[in-house]
Parts: sequence; C-alpha cells; structure tokens
Amino acid sequence: MEKRDYYEILGVPKGSTKDEIRKSYRKIAMQYHPDRNPDNKEAEEKFKEATEAYEVLSDDDKRARYDRYGHTGMKGGQDFHGFNNVNDIFSHFSDIFGGSSIFDDFFGAPTQRGRAGRRRGQGTPGADLKVVLKLTLEEIASGVTKKIKIKKYKKCDACTGSGSEGGAAGKTCPACNGSGEVRTVSRSVFGQFVNIQTCANCNGEGTVVDKPCRKCSGDGRVNDEETIKVNVPAGVSEGSYMTLRGEGNAGLRGGTPGDIILVFQEIPHEYFKREGDDVLFDLFVSFPDIVLGAEYDVPTLTGKARLKIEAGTQPGKLLRMREKGIQHLNKHGAGDQLVRINVIVPKKIDSKEREMLKELQKMPNINPKQNAENGGFFKNFGF
Repeated sequence: MEKRDYYEILGVPKGSTKDEIRKSYRKIAMQYHPDRNPDNKEAEEKFKEATEAYEVLSDDDKRARYDRYGHTGMKGGQDFHGFNNVNDIFSHFSDIFGGSSIFDDFFGAPTQRGRAGRRRGQGTPGADLKVVLKLTLEEIASGVTKKIKIKKYKKCDACTGSGSEGGAAGKTCPACNGSGEVRTVSRSVFGQFVNIQTCANCNGEGTVVDKPCRKCSGDGRVNDEETIKVNVPAGVSEGSYMTLRGEGNAGLRGGTPGDIILVFQEIPHEYFKREGDDVLFDLFVSFPDIVLGAEYDVPTLTGKARLKIEAGTQPGKLLRMREKGIQHLNKHGAGDQLVRINVIVPKKIDSKEREMLKELQKMPNINPKQNAENGGFFKNFGF
C-alpha cells in the first residue's frame, strides 16, 4: 500500500514551522494512544504512522530530502528508526513532551519540579506568605526599619518539627517502602507501562509518624505569631516587593519553610505628590509677594527649607529644590522637590481692600488692558 504524505498525516501545510509540526503530532499521538484505544488496530497504525511522519519532518536534513524526493528519498534505512514499543517512541521524542513522557499527561504523574520539592524524609515544604507593608513618603524617601507581627506556622518545639512524640524519627512508609511513590503496571500490545504517583499514605515523604506529637498532632508545626524586623531600602515604589527567604510557613514534619513576599504600598501624602523619585509641592503665595518677590519656609520630606521667589515669577512655574526628593533605589543621589507656584485669590475682602484694588486696576502694569505689552493683543479683539 502506498504511503500517505507526511504533511497530510500530521494535518499541516508544507511550509509549517517545527513548533506547528510538534503541536500537531502531540495532539494526534494523544488521540491514538493505545491505552486510550485498547485492542484497536486502526488507532495503533495511525499512532505509528504519525510518529514516523514526525520523525522525518522534525529533522531538517530528512525533511529537506523528503520535500525534494518524497518517500523515495527516505529509503536505505535512513528514514524511520523502527521503534520497538511506545516507550522507545516517547523517550526519543521527549522534547515535545516537556522533557518527560507523554504518560505524564495521560496519568497525571508529578512534574520534575514537584518531585524535587518533595524528597523522601524531608517533609512537605511550607507555603509562602504575602504581606502588604504600608509606607509613608517620608519612610520611602530615606529608607526605614520596620517591625512586623505575623501569624504563621512555626516549627513545633515539642518534637523539633519531626511530628513524632519526643522528636523521634519517623518510620518507613509501608505503602511505598520509603520511596514516596506508588507504581502501578499495565500491559498492552506495545509493552509494559508504568504509572508513577505520589504515595497518598505518606504524602510523598517516604516516612510516617508512628506516635504523633500531642502538641502539633503529628504535623511538626503549630500556629503561632512572630515579630520580624525588616530593613526597607530607600526608593521603593508602590507594588514593588522584596522576598524574605525562609521566613514563611514552616513545612510539615521538617519540610523546608516558605518565604515571605513583602509587597510595598505607598500611603498618599497630605501635601506631596510623587513623580518617580521627584516630589511635587504646591505653594500658595500672595499677589504682592509674587510681584515683589519673597522668601518662604517650604516643607520638605526631611523638614523645612528656605525658598526664594524672584520678583515677577509667573503662576504655575516650577521651582526646583535639588535632591530634596526621594533617594534613588540602590544607587547614589536623590530626586528633586518641585515647587509649583500658585497665587492666593481671596474670597472675601473689606471696603479698604476693595478701594485699593480698584486703584490698582487703573495702573498700566497691573491691568493688562492698559499694559503696553498686552494692549495690542486686546485691541485685535476690539477691546
């Protein structure tokens, strides 16, 4: 019987990328896997056919030869490896199944990362804790040391974390013989398949507690409260975080502790607005001061500083106070404080003030309509 086209078998066009070919093969291999299609010869043939197609199209040299000569170019023992069984197939193509086997997808076997985190006799790792730490702008500006009270699981002092009364060592789990895994074997026309699962009796630890500690009921940890000291560097921002290794929940029966993820939250300031490492401050001055010039004591994040306002400064102008802002994170120097000039407009005035303002209205340097510089502008509009 004439062989079908490899691209047709995998359901991909001739110009497909390796990634597209890989994804298509994975889908077909799972669909026609013998364990999903027991005693189904047609599924078995489609499974082998798809594997042969992928073995050729995933190799650049073989694919180029196939594209040029078709199946004829694959003759001479260089086309298909002729795998003995399904295990051979998937060990050869482990790259498309995440470095493991397709059987991990079928049977839900633990990932390599999960197995690494739960080794025999070391208990179950503790969970991480997320803590939100609120900081004022003053604390952020120069850094601060904080003491935080946290509720978490701590190692049981009665059994030193082992979970056994008096701190005795646990005994080998009878269900898995200390391996932390339970294996079941099934057979098919393709050979023997081994399914590996975490032992439910010992939770993958390989040991069980013979006589549970009365204080922690065999967990090796208890609910408690602890105060920790945290050195917050200057320049942190809203949403940034730092990790405190090993300060999270204690693990079960001697498992490694988790971490604390400390997330920073900036408390809105009454007077300052943060803009990166700069801070913005709105200063309100009187009309005479902005015309004649004046000096003001301006609040900063570290106290007060004297600011000179030049005569004739325009409303809205930003005056820069060098390095009065927030220290840069992990480097020298600091941002600036930007002072925005605003003019106070009184809502109420007495009769004397009213008369004085009316006199000012008549003066050419005060009234823009009479000001020679602005007069032309207003005349253009018929004023």
